[in-house]
Amino acid sequence: MPAVLSAVEGAEVVFRLADLSHAFTGVRLWQELGLAAELLEFKPVDYGWELRLPRPSVHRMEYLFDIADLGMRTDPTNSRLVGGAFGEHSWLPLPGYVEPAWITAESIASTLTPLTVESPLGPVDAQVWAPEGIAPTFELPLLLAHDGPEFAAYAGLTHYAGAMVASGRLSPFRLVLMHPTARNLWYAANPQYAEALTQHVLPAVQAQYRSRKPVMMGASLGALAALHAEWHYPGTFDGLFLQSGSFFTPETDPQESKFEFYARVTGFVKQVLTATTAPSTPLVGMTAGTTEENVHNNRVMAAKLADLGLTVAFGETPDMHNFTAWRDVLDPDLTDLLRQTWGGADGA
Repeated sequence: MPAVLSAVEGAEVVFRLADLSHAFTGVRLWQELGLAAELLEFKPVDYGWELRLPRPSVHRMEYLFDIADLGMRTDPTNSRLVGGAFGEHSWLPLPGYVEPAWITAESIASTLTPLTVESPLGPVDAQVWAPEGIAPTFELPLLLAHDGPEFAAYAGLTHYAGAMVASGRLSPFRLVLMHPTARNLWYAANPQYAEALTQHVLPAVQAQYRSRKPVMMGASLGALAALHAEWHYPGTFDGLFLQSGSFFTPETDPQESKFEFYARVTGFVKQVLTATTAPSTPLVGMTAGTTEENVHNNRVMAAKLADLGLTVAFGETPDMHNFTAWRDVLDPDLTDLLRQTWGGADGA
């Protein structure tokens, strides 16, 4: 009997689940690769259940087992787990995958200070990360992150910041981790949120912490919200880092049409895609997974922004729509954008 262990075997990925008595009535694979449903049913074998798939064109694969009568479960044969906003997933590395070196690199000592800003939309909560020992009156470049606490927890954003400063790749800077609160409502091209971010949150941060050259980053709807804010309040940000942005259009994303704010999102995206001039020209970095649904609308958006005269660096990574995929390209993609925006490692 083969080892009851999920693994990559040559040109296949093999998923296994021990169940000698076949107590389960069925097992399916949950994944985000868009594979056909008929390919995801496990077959009964002597030791339990097995599923063989052709090796997908990604460099790591997140998945769950959907066990009849039990629901979604991580793979008990696989100790590799990754956290996310929707719970833990099992994952397998595929040949060639290497985690970023900064994950295990030395970081600098830092502080994390809570900050709440009142706005017409309600209180906006954040945390301000900064190198230890630097007074608020000392001017530093500023990076703001939508879904900030999640990026810190699941993509190691604060460790990335500390490791980049420790290595000299980036000069000292401050990082504002913004809580998503009512995420869909706020981030889905909401004019009230754009006003709150640009007219209340950023000024409040700059009043308390002397700052220069603010850069706004976000993923998925957070990326959309970043572009939406800069588009309607031009000149607010010197740079934008947009990962897997939810730049929905009816042509590329009809599958999202039941999203409650779909019309608001597609309306803003159409405004950008039909524009003849851009209201501002921040430096833009964009990333997307080569196999995720949003890659198509990101390609369209990157091309349009470049056509409007913005400097756009767009990179695709062989992964999906998740925090690890976004983490894995922070360096060099975000690092390069910050160096270009802030003027290099000395921040001059």
